[in-house]
Amino acid sequence: MRRVRFRDSLLIFIAAAFLATAGCGGGGSSASATTPTPPTNPGGSPTPNVQAITVNTGPAAGPPTNAPYVDGAFTSVTLCVPGTTTCQTIDGILVDTGSSGLRVLSSALTLSLPQQADSSGDPIVECLPFLDSVTWGPVQTADLTMAGEHAKSLPIQVIGTSSFPAIPSACKNLGPPEEDLSGLATNGILGIGNFAQDCGAACTVTGSSNPGLYYKCPSSGCEVTTESISSQVQNPVALFATDNNGVLIQFPAVSGAEPSVTGSLIFGIGTQSNNGLGGATVYAADPNTGNFTTVFKGVTYQDDAFLDTGSNGFYFLDSSITGIPTCTNFTFWYCPANTLNLSAVNQGTNGAMGTVKFSIGNADTLTANVNDAAVSALGGPSPGLFDWGLPFFFGRSVYVAIEGRSTPGGSGPYYAY
Repeated sequence: MRRVRFRDSLLIFIAAAFLATAGCGGGGSSASATTPTPPTNPGGSPTPNVQAITVNTGPAAGPPTNAPYVDGAFTSVTLCVPGTTTCQTIDGILVDTGSSGLRVLSSALTLSLPQQADSSGDPIVECLPFLDSVTWGPVQTADLTMAGEHAKSLPIQVIGTSSFPAIPSACKNLGPPEEDLSGLATNGILGIGNFAQDCGAACTVTGSSNPGLYYKCPSSGCEVTTESISSQVQNPVALFATDNNGVLIQFPAVSGAEPSVTGSLIFGIGTQSNNGLGGATVYAADPNTGNFTTVFKGVTYQDDAFLDTGSNGFYFLDSSITGIPTCTNFTFWYCPANTLNLSAVNQGTNGAMGTVKFSIGNADTLTANVNDAAVSALGGPSPGLFDWGLPFFFGRSVYVAIEGRSTPGGSGPYYAY
């Protein structure tokens, strides 16, 4: 699935999380990375700003779906009815630095959460577009807890709720809906990217410049509406009382393929002793798109690159540019005869530059073992874009700074590693 994001009326590709019908076995290395050590308190207990994240085959791997995920990073979130101790912990939530906002399948949610409504009392529902699909569901409010961090009265999207009018044709025209585990392949999506909301100013205006993500839905049907910044589905990290300027993601290195690997999602940048930038290079991102620039084979792809845990591989360009053949059955993946060792140069809008070495293996081979979930050399075509997916994060400490938030490396949005 490739989600699209509207930001100030711009359509931006932000993530790819293809559901694999098999795991992976074999491959190469993402190279040029070291193995970080997740921080703990002296007594060995997890620190309050550290959330465990695990690459495994995901919640759809078992019956009845039997569709294991490859290169998906999952965690759990605890949601509560606002202001109460009526709570639920939901596992199998995909961690996604390529989007902003929490989205949970209604089938995974047992709580009855308050429904957001407009000034007339009409319920607010969101249509989140993907490149080839959409998620449709109401905007509801929850208190969220991860590790020792809390986001109070957080607007979230509840996907697949049937208690609203039919999906509007304008939403369906963007793609088929993904409303259950078999379609979404996760119990939800935790968007912790470098924007504080999922739409921004574009959704606050009327007329043709509004991208049409938010709807008001009286019993007579649904129509596009405006949505204020504070009411939009929010990046939970931006609502934390502290540690709210971004995240640090750490994974050990992966050589070839492994059944699972556990890392850390650390909240805040330079706010505690465990999330300092250290020697990381800051790559400033475009304030509208959240993208930077990648140079590959001497060609500059201006403002067409991003770092995304929600993508399960390196997705870049196409066979005519890369010279790498796609797979016969799964044309969204590359299948070279032998593992290729490649490199590209990333450039931030601040002038920072750095070479990234990465490998692309044969996806047919890599997905042959259904028990392997973490693969370091999986990739596929994405015309015109450089989507540095989850394999990029293996063996690195990667920072994602939120727009407008102050950090020791300057204000976001930026990436650093």
